Amino acid sequence: MPAPPGKESISAPTVATDVTREELPYRLRQQSLLGEFGRSALQTRDIAQILQRATELCAQGLETRFSKVLEYMPDDKRLLVRAGIGWGPGTIGQVSLGVDLESPAGYAFQTGQMVISNHLQEETRFRTPKLLSDHGIRRAINVLIARGGDGHLPFGVLEVDSPESGQFDVADADFLAGFAGLLGIAIERQHADADLQEALDHQAMLTREMSHRVKNSLASVVGLLRVQSRSAQSEDVRNALKDAASRITTIAQVHDHLWRSTRIGFVDIADFAGELCKKLQETVAHNVSCTFGHLMISADKAIPLGLLINELVTNSSKHAYPDGAGEIMVSGERRGADLHVEVSDLGIGLPKDFDIDQPRASLGFKVIKSLLAQLNGRIAVASNTPNGVTVQLDVPLEANEV
Repeated sequence: MPAPPGKESISAPTVATDVTREELPYRLRQQSLLGEFGRSALQTRDIAQILQRATELCAQGLETRFSKVLEYMPDDKRLLVRAGIGWGPGTIGQVSLGVDLESPAGYAFQTGQMVISNHLQEETRFRTPKLLSDHGIRRAINVLIARGGDGHLPFGVLEVDSPESGQFDVADADFLAGFAGLLGIAIERQHADADLQEALDHQAMLTREMSHRVKNSLASVVGLLRVQSRSAQSEDVRNALKDAASRITTIAQVHDHLWRSTRIGFVDIADFAGELCKKLQETVAHNVSCTFGHLMISADKAIPLGLLINELVTNSSKHAYPDGAGEIMVSGERRGADLHVEVSDLGIGLPKDFDIDQPRASLGFKVIKSLLAQLNGRIAVASNTPNGVTVQLDVPLEANEV
């Protein structure tokens, strides 16, 4: 394991600031570039963009045309040029350097020390990598890019190179180390984001798998109920078993949408209600139409709401058209803070003495009101004439249901 990065550096025997340079403006510009990079690194999660921007600003700060980020590749035990400026075509993402102690970048990577070399052509401590000699590089600085946390290998090395004569000094290396520190934070943040996303993806997979299995299990129960209904001697028993199968089918549909949904724990009411009406169409002798606006609602809300729609459509199919087939319309849309649902028909209407608030309410309204209580919703018979019935449901929505 490399030693932790320190402030010590290995440099050529003669290290002096270029006397022709105006020192104070030069250092102030470096600090300004470091601040600019810190702000830009916080504004993006694109690590490739962050690495590239770092090389550009480091080159500006050290008044050179060449800079690069080298990423350590454990499988190859090499330092790959991951980002850079000034290098010829076919360098970034393709050229790699040795990680041994005879390489300036390898030495910085393995020891954590800053490496300053102002006379590469005369260097006796390290060999000059071919990439540098091919571009006429005469001096270079290498600093380690570390990652936070125990047990993590360093990310790699940040290097600035120059083909011009002159002197890099320790203050220049400190400037580069500031960039390397910010890069380490950005890289660690990216790894944390990736770990979090992996955990979320795993949770989503488990949720979908569970919902898929529940749906299949419920489908098996529905099949058993239908077999029993066909062999039942009593018409009332047959009808009760069919109704139970229809309700369980509705619950299974919610779980079917859950495992296919892009949002964990939510279903699109438009898709769900549309498929529910298609299923109901297969079980009743009437035309069932459905018009819903798209709205993501929680599964806890979708199940009782689906059962409500199932119950209302079933009741209309049994009682609205005693003389033949007819129309049953289901619709829903967001109205303010509520989901407004209407189930209507063009049938004979409810009995004249029907009162939705009375315990003896018919048409399964006891079941309906029980389901509605789970949703903290409201129900009303908006119209009841010989030309049909319209039942309205208003269900409060949560802030995350959009």
